[in-house]
Order: sequence, then C-alpha cells, then structure tokens
Amino acid sequence: MKDLKKIRDEIDEIDRQIVSLYEQRMQRTTEVAEYKISVGKQVLDKQREQEKLQSVTAQALEENRFGVGELFEQIMAMSRKRQYQLLQQHGQDAEPGFAAVDALPFHTGKVVYQGTEGAYSQLAMKAYFGDRIQGYHVETWRDAMEAIQKGEADYAVLPIENSSAGIVGENFDLMLEYDNYIVAEQTIKIEHALLGLPDADISDIRTVYSHPQALMQSVDFLNEHAAWERVPVKNTAVAARQVLKEQRKEQAAIASEVTAEIYGLKILGHNINYSDENRTRFIIVGGEKLRLKEANKVSICFEVSHESGSLYRMLSHFMFNNLNMFKIESRPIKDKSFEYRFFVDLEGDLGDGAMRNALKGLSEEALFVKILGNY
Repeated sequence: MKDLKKIRDEIDEIDRQIVSLYEQRMQRTTEVAEYKISVGKQVLDKQREQEKLQSVTAQALEENRFGVGELFEQIMAMSRKRQYQLLQQHGQDAEPGFAAVDALPFHTGKVVYQGTEGAYSQLAMKAYFGDRIQGYHVETWRDAMEAIQKGEADYAVLPIENSSAGIVGENFDLMLEYDNYIVAEQTIKIEHALLGLPDADISDIRTVYSHPQALMQSVDFLNEHAAWERVPVKNTAVAARQVLKEQRKEQAAIASEVTAEIYGLKILGHNINYSDENRTRFIIVGGEKLRLKEANKVSICFEVSHESGSLYRMLSHFMFNNLNMFKIESRPIKDKSFEYRFFVDLEGDLGDGAMRNALKGLSEEALFVKILGNY
C-alpha cells in the first residue's frame, strides 16, 4: 500500500496538469469566441455540446462516466461564459434599454394604489413620495397596472412581499402580464391593530375582517379567540370601512392604527401581529424603462427548460460574474403543469459589465427572460 503523502504528491502533480490543460483549453475558447464574433455566430451550440458530452463520456470507464460528463458540462459552461465576456468587450452584449435618470419624472402627477384610504399601500405611497403627488385608489392590483398602462397615473404602489407571510404572487404575475417596470421600492413596518366601533369592547367581537395576509400575520392573537369567524376581504382598509358601514359592534377589522383615525374606529388591541419585525416591501411601478442613477438592485424573471440541471445552469451565470443574489422565488406557469418561472433579485445595476454579461448569458440560454426593473 502506498504511503498517504506519496499519493497526495501524485494528486498534486495531476492537479497541476489539469490546471495547465484548463488554461490551454480556455485559450482555445478565446479563439473560438473571436471566430464567432467575426462571423456573427451564437455562443451556445447545443448540438455540438451534446456530441462532445457523448464523445468524452464514451472514453471513460463505466464507473467514471457520470463524473466525466458532469466535469465537461462545467468546462463547457465556463467556456460559454468566457465567450460572453469577450462578446461584451466587443460591444455585442445585450442593451437592456433602461435610461438612467437623476429623479423620477412626472407627467400626470398622480400615483395609484389598490384599496381605499388607510390601506398600507397608501402608507407606503406617502412614505416614498411624500406630499408631492396626488394619490388615488382603485379596486384591484390589476386596475392599478391598467392605470399605468393607460397613462392615467405615473406610478403604482404594489405590495410584493411580507417578511412573515411571504410573497404576493399575483403581483409577480402582473409584472409579466403588463409592460410596466419597477423603478423604486419602499418597505414599511406592519403594526396591525384590532379595530371596532366606538361603543364596542373586545368581548363583543364575533367576526373579524381583514386581508388574508393580515389574518395570517395575526394568527397567534386570533388563535386566542378561536371562536371568532375570520373573513378575508380585499385589504385592511376595506375591512375597516365595512365595520363602519355595517355598524354592528360584534364585528372588527384588522388594520393599521392610522386606519382607525381615518374611519373613527376604536382600537381594541394594539400590535396584534405575531412579529415585531413584520415588514412589507412595496414596489413602485411605472410605464417607462427608467433607473435612478443610484440604483443597486436588479429584478428579473426567466423560464428554463424542464430538465435536470437547467436552473443551476442559469444561476451559474450570476456566480461566474460574482453577483450577489438577494432572493429567488418561483411561480407556476399557466397551462404548463408543474413547470415554473423564476423571479430573482440581484445586487448591482444594468450599467455594470458583470451584470450585463450575466444577463447576456441568461438571455442566450433561458427560454424566456424579462428585466423587471433596476432600482
């Protein structure tokens, strides 16, 4: 039996050879890229790669074929990424088309939000825009997106995720359905209160209205009152307005304390959500491809083929370009059973070479890519 040190020395020598051969191969990759640039040929050649994988795996022993195939998949993936870098250096990267601006422009001076006065979306709108705009509300998130599309408002404020209850899936889907783009974001702390009529006491309550996420975020408090009926409505302010309209003291709403002031309701319970760090992130959506010059986040959506390793291959473009991924979410694709599209937030901006290189690779290899915004 060989001495362990001798075996390791032999491995080190083999590794030195692998490094040398890898560098030689990447040099040939440069030459391939230069040829493709000169003739306008695409980087990805699926047929060539498949033939190559079949060839190299056939040369390996049976027990090593899977590993050899995986190794060469990685080598060819790194080769493609190097070629995308060279394309960028020759000015052949994808132009995302987002104009850099110092401040968001206004044409109508209007900002739209879903719900009614006192909704958390309104609070987010005021937190971001202050008093320099005219805000108005619509019934649904789709109505808000329509208002932007029709030019009736400059921007819409939409909730996109909550730190406790997760994403607002419908708004992810709407970002694909409409030709609108994220231009900014605003995060606000959620502090739910239980609101009732001025003459009501907590012992009177039998029914509670609120948005489904607000009900979920207050589940610990509600579980202490298990006999109460929980009724979901479109948003928290709608819940408060309903309690005021029906004038039944056995009814209550879960909403903000600001909403209590607006509708003249009594606060029956303060801070009833189960997390003191409960926050909701809202996106500011506009109809133009704009990015503020201090933008440092890019949101994208992409679809991949329904096969082993396809998601990893897409994410590897971010790793290769040293991009930090804040988050990834999946949403089912309509009319495609158990197939999904992915939403990713990345640190950076569209003017950065690494970001554009990653997006170039993604656009070449994914089935579908949309840049949702740089903000």
